[in-house]
Amino acid sequence: MASSRPGPFLTLTGPTAVGKTELSLSVAEQLDAEIVSLDSRQVYQELTIGTAKPTPAQQARVPHHFIGERSLTAPYTAGDYADAVNKRIRTLLSRDTRPLLVGGATLYVHAVQYGLADIPDVDNDVRDWLEDRLEDEGKEALYEELKDVDPRQAEKNDPTKTQRVLRALEVYHGTGNPLSYYHENQPEPPYDYTTIVLNRDRDELYERANKRVDRMLADGLLDEVREVMQIEGVALDEPPLSTIGYREPIQHLQGEIDYDEMVRRIKRNTRRYAKRQLTWFRRYDEYHWMDAAEATAPEIIETYRQHGETAE
Repeated sequence: MASSRPGPFLTLTGPTAVGKTELSLSVAEQLDAEIVSLDSRQVYQELTIGTAKPTPAQQARVPHHFIGERSLTAPYTAGDYADAVNKRIRTLLSRDTRPLLVGGATLYVHAVQYGLADIPDVDNDVRDWLEDRLEDEGKEALYEELKDVDPRQAEKNDPTKTQRVLRALEVYHGTGNPLSYYHENQPEPPYDYTTIVLNRDRDELYERANKRVDRMLADGLLDEVREVMQIEGVALDEPPLSTIGYREPIQHLQGEIDYDEMVRRIKRNTRRYAKRQLTWFRRYDEYHWMDAAEATAPEIIETYRQHGETAE
């Protein structure tokens, strides 16, 4: 049965350094759309070089949303971001403007498209109690308990992923409801989406990622990080600064690693992140894959139209 929700709206996603930005500009121009960023770090005013934020010239070509709109002193959660995106899309639609969603932050893409379960906060004492039980009884016993109290969640969980087992038991003992209850009763997202994943040959993708790191460093990444480290109230060991491209420069500037090791780690971690992103995107059978090296804006738009674009 077709959804009655507005849309579907086009989402362009893919791994870091695949080339989403330039293609998205051309697609947005041809669709007469405005770009809604689904990047978990470009939203922050203070982070520019290390996030590969669209340049002023690129932002002048197409209106962008969630680029530099937030301060590091007031970080977003994925749920906050999804709520804000939904409100912004509503505003765009109210003035007959089409949104084009662009970004590769996997949890943020999922939160916007599918929603996140609204799980109540759980007292830290529950987690401490479970950690003590893990030490005394072992992970197998806790997984067996999860099978009893939340069999649907246990079936989804890998028994070796102990932290996920603990989280499911934490929710059950802390709220009185199994974790699967919250997932099955989460609110339905307000809009539908057609998603295109841009990809490239692995060696080419990794080479692009390596070159982008070199370019960021040449453009002054270390100076940007130095300035960020001086901002009062910003947590250096929590997202977004605990993520790739900022964590390693902070380690270098704090004297933990030398410059060459910093560069090596940024490049390695960027490649690993791209691999994790691709693994995540393959979870969604409804996503459509295209080679970013060959895709053109008209081809992307035609794929979009073939898979559910609605008339304005």
